[in-house]
Amino acid sequence: MEQLLHYVWKHKMWPLEALQTTDGRTVEVIDAGLHNRSHQGPDFFNAKVRIGTTLWVGNVEIHLRASDWYLHHHDRDAAYDNVVLHVVGEADTNVMNSRQEYLSQLVLPIPPSVSQHYQELLATDHYPPCYRIIPSLSLLTVHSWMAALQTERLEQKTQAIAQRAEQCNGSWEDAYFVTLARSYGFGVNSDAFEQWAINVPMVAVGKHRDDLFQVEALFLGQAGLLQQEAVPERYRETARQEGYFDRLRNEYQYLAHKFSLKPIDFSLWRFLRMRPQNFPHIRIAQLANLYYERRTSLSQLLDCQTISEMRQLLQTHATPYWQTHYTFGAESPKNQKKLSATTTTLLLINTAIPVLFAVGRHRRKEEYCDRAFDFLEQLKAEDNHVIRMWRECGLEVQNAGDSQALLQLKNQYCDRKDCLRCRIGYEYLKEKRN
Repeated sequence: MEQLLHYVWKHKMWPLEALQTTDGRTVEVIDAGLHNRSHQGPDFFNAKVRIGTTLWVGNVEIHLRASDWYLHHHDRDAAYDNVVLHVVGEADTNVMNSRQEYLSQLVLPIPPSVSQHYQELLATDHYPPCYRIIPSLSLLTVHSWMAALQTERLEQKTQAIAQRAEQCNGSWEDAYFVTLARSYGFGVNSDAFEQWAINVPMVAVGKHRDDLFQVEALFLGQAGLLQQEAVPERYRETARQEGYFDRLRNEYQYLAHKFSLKPIDFSLWRFLRMRPQNFPHIRIAQLANLYYERRTSLSQLLDCQTISEMRQLLQTHATPYWQTHYTFGAESPKNQKKLSATTTTLLLINTAIPVLFAVGRHRRKEEYCDRAFDFLEQLKAEDNHVIRMWRECGLEVQNAGDSQALLQLKNQYCDRKDCLRCRIGYEYLKEKRN
């Protein structure tokens, strides 16, 4: 309930009757202050409150019970000496700061309707719990919140990409490849693909990039897929007769010795209930071809001025052997195994556009960030159970920017029951009912 106290204070959602300190002085809140979301220091900075006849400018601390002040040792912390008002749900004691000065305290009443609505959001089984008011929201409320969520999602992805760049010794080029590889895992194998890509020595691969066979050997070898145990037992004899597995393995053993390489554990890869075209062998072969054709360059991505140019840059197909196989020794009907239009769109949404935005933030080039937003608006919205759920609730989903915003809403707010930070939750809490 302390979070709800924060919320009521921030949005001034208290009852109409006058507020008073525990010793009977009137309290007028002129400015609730700036909400401090860190875990250090008072909850609100630079608040303006009139207590009795005196105007105070300072910080506000909020607790469920007044005694929590001592529980958190604020009475010994000089950072809390500028607190001008202690807001509580229950005043079970008087409190002093480190200068032994008593603080003014306010028991903040939470309106019954706000408390009731909040409990409804937490307890309802329907998903999302605020579904009932969504059709009544104004277009301005919806559009502004969707725009904020879209930016928040890109910023979150920017942090992940920046961390990969740091892990790659500051190389944003390598971070782009790792991010691209992660997307090729399409959820099930994303972590394995990221670990694999980090383990691929791009400098070493670059020395052999003119030979597709060697690139494929390095890629599959570092994935641990050129070990005998990685081939299902029922296919091993056929794979031996075909000879391609042995050729790749021999080439990889030579290159691994040359560059002192060590593969990842092949058991990291998942195959259960997976369509053959999503097998890691196929996806790695597609990445090998993309790299061989020199279309994994960050500069090429940044040069794309249109979404069609970016789509063309990412288009690829499997190497020759994998056009008739889905694992070593297991044949499939001949097919180039190109990336489908839907798959390419997902790569654009989850890799290319976030990397473009992240580089824009890193280099302070707003044109990259603006282009990223434009590209999201030009792409069709994703079609999955999350987006269909929001559509059933009455939200319009017109493009990929909208679908990304709604994925952010579900993942970061609804799943965490973080309704107090959600603008739809705000509308739900303040709603007046008969």
